[in-house]
Amino acid sequence: MHPDLIESVPLETQICYLIASALFILSLKWLSAPTTSRKGVLVGEIGMAIAILGTLRMPEIQTFQWIIICILVGTAVGVPLAMLMPMTAVPQRTALSHAFGGLAVGCVGTAEYFTSLHATTHLTAFKMGVLALEVLLGFLTFTGSLMAFGKLQEILPSRPLVYKGQNFINLMLLVAAIFVGVSLVVDPTKSVLFPALVVLALLFGILLIIPIGGADMPTVISLLNSYAGMSASAMGFVLDNKLLIIAGALDGSSGFILSIIMCKAMNRSFINVLFGAFGQAPTGAAAAQEKRNVRSAQAEEAAQILGSASTVVIVPGYGMAVAQAQHKVRELYDQLTKRGVEVRFGIHPVAGRMPGHMNVLLAEADIPYDRLSEMEDVNPEMSHTDVVLIIGANDVTNPAARHDKSSPIYGMPIIDCDKARTVMVIKRSMSSGFAGIDNELYYMDKTLMLFGDAKGFVGEMVKELASNND
Repeated sequence: MHPDLIESVPLETQICYLIASALFILSLKWLSAPTTSRKGVLVGEIGMAIAILGTLRMPEIQTFQWIIICILVGTAVGVPLAMLMPMTAVPQRTALSHAFGGLAVGCVGTAEYFTSLHATTHLTAFKMGVLALEVLLGFLTFTGSLMAFGKLQEILPSRPLVYKGQNFINLMLLVAAIFVGVSLVVDPTKSVLFPALVVLALLFGILLIIPIGGADMPTVISLLNSYAGMSASAMGFVLDNKLLIIAGALDGSSGFILSIIMCKAMNRSFINVLFGAFGQAPTGAAAAQEKRNVRSAQAEEAAQILGSASTVVIVPGYGMAVAQAQHKVRELYDQLTKRGVEVRFGIHPVAGRMPGHMNVLLAEADIPYDRLSEMEDVNPEMSHTDVVLIIGANDVTNPAARHDKSSPIYGMPIIDCDKARTVMVIKRSMSSGFAGIDNELYYMDKTLMLFGDAKGFVGEMVKELASNND
């Protein structure tokens, strides 16, 4: 920031920004562990409130009328969105948040560009370059996040939408956007090019996400989060706001790191995630596999098996989220622990529709944090586990990932449920997961299929266990 600009910022604003920056860093640190995540959220909220109060002290703000109106409108939308939206829709809400954030950044960048054209200060090459990057990332995050929301909400097909020459077209759109941005850096007064940059960014965001299948959505969510953070950081450079630079850099880097973790968990690369067609499987092969026989059981038999076990691992998946069965799962956990059964939860990093989706649902049901085990921690214990209960998890438990090189999930780390002594799977039907392939685990002799709604079936097992305890 230029020294003259620093002097124009009130001391109380600078102090607020310094405190807010420290709180954002602490929030990110505490959010990395389940035991401190609630504190991390609270500290982040306090930091944001302090940042807003500091901004309101800026001398450029002459009236609070429009600010108050926007706060009221945002509150009227945000509070119901947070209070009424079910936990199962958290990924969709997260995608919408990224969309709103990207739109805000893009709009601010657009306003800053046209304001600067009519101002006495000249748009430097550096500022124009950063502004072009801000607009590009902001608007592609907006439309890309909307596409992710549509796929998660199943307004759009969750399968990859691909066509011939798609990668080439996407690359040409990106090259065209970069060319327009460079042209504006060379001559910022070519304002006719700016709308073209906006349109290219919006279109690129759409075409970037539609070829990505539902199985890759956790990585897409974290990657869009990274884009939103980087665009906010670029906006900080444009507005000479150090707090925005710091907050955006924290958001962007954490999202990028999380994306890498997600890709490793899925044995995927960024190129595959962005331009692949994950989720398209040979339907003929899948249909042939579905004709094989499976063993099934009712709630009474399943409850007896669980109640007589010494160790049980519960592996949750999106099916648990859809059925909103997390509270019934908590009741099942309570009943089993009363019997002296050691119960743990095996969490795959990409189970669900966003990173940490299963952790959020289980935390809502007050499952003890120390009962949640990551995939690398629970896998070594699987061969000594009496029963594994899978609740709506498909691809993350499929043994084909270990040995079938023709499988689209080959090489993806999975939870080794097939190594347990007994496997029970709660599913509505034998339909495949988002990868579009059948799970060979379901046809093993040690596996019992428990067909039905996850919430209802777990509830029946809880009743059986409770009646036997009485």
